[in-house]
Amino acid sequence: MLDLVQLRSFVMVAQTRSFTLSAERLGLGQSTVSQHLQRLERGLGRRLIDRDTHAVRLTADGEALLPHARQLLALERQASAQFDTFAPRGPFRLGISEDLVSGQLPGLLEDFIADYPSVDLQLSVALSKTLAEMQDRGELDLVMAKRRIGERRGDAILREPLVWLAGDPEAMLAKPALPLIVFPPPSLTRLLLMEALERSGMPWRIVCSCQSLSGLTAAARAGMGVLVQPRSLAPAGLREIAPPLLPALEDVEFVLVTARSADHATVSAFSRKVRERFGKGFAGLASAEAGRKDGIF
Repeated sequence: MLDLVQLRSFVMVAQTRSFTLSAERLGLGQSTVSQHLQRLERGLGRRLIDRDTHAVRLTADGEALLPHARQLLALERQASAQFDTFAPRGPFRLGISEDLVSGQLPGLLEDFIADYPSVDLQLSVALSKTLAEMQDRGELDLVMAKRRIGERRGDAILREPLVWLAGDPEAMLAKPALPLIVFPPPSLTRLLLMEALERSGMPWRIVCSCQSLSGLTAAARAGMGVLVQPRSLAPAGLREIAPPLLPALEDVEFVLVTARSADHATVSAFSRKVRERFGKGFAGLASAEAGRKDGIF
């Protein structure tokens, strides 16, 4: 018989790759989480987690158990929500900044819908300013996006530095004018990088403009030019170019902005999920970690 409490600890460790962070998110002691995993392993007669001083990894048996564990926990949440009169339900119009589409967003949405199956999610992905305009027109209940430091709109989740990225930094820096890969206006990232270049007096030219981060990333990996992104969301395969080789960029803040007409229960439930995943930063994004490890500048 599988114990749901033990499975919950197992899934959290699999998600965070950290006993300490798992204990914080579950509101338990680290020793309790360890005991849950040990009891689960004893009950199954299989080793699920390999842990050393450097990393926590799932074994082959752990990888095999994970989808079943998630499904069982999802069924538990759905059954509870079915009989919860005050559980969020109905349409929920969510706007997400293009920067956040990769990484943990799929897991965040999966967790939210699993917990609140009666919610009808309507997702919009766009640039931060575009999302703000949509919300002002009454088209979005909650926006998760970027803002400039010093702006007041929204409730800040975390602050991130913007960094210059390229597949081949040496080749980009050797060009007479810095080739730029950018979002179109009204991108905040575009505005901040342009301001930094204007202050430095460095010559530049735009070689690629695209609404999609995946398109910009493909152009950067192909060696077309330099891309700017929040450091912890840096796509894999790109290396950071640090000042003074290129001018320093401002930090940005990621925020949640709630419409006055939004359903409070639904917004609160989603906001809790966001803070559970992003409250310690964008830790756990494999692509970002790979990008930082490649950085030599």
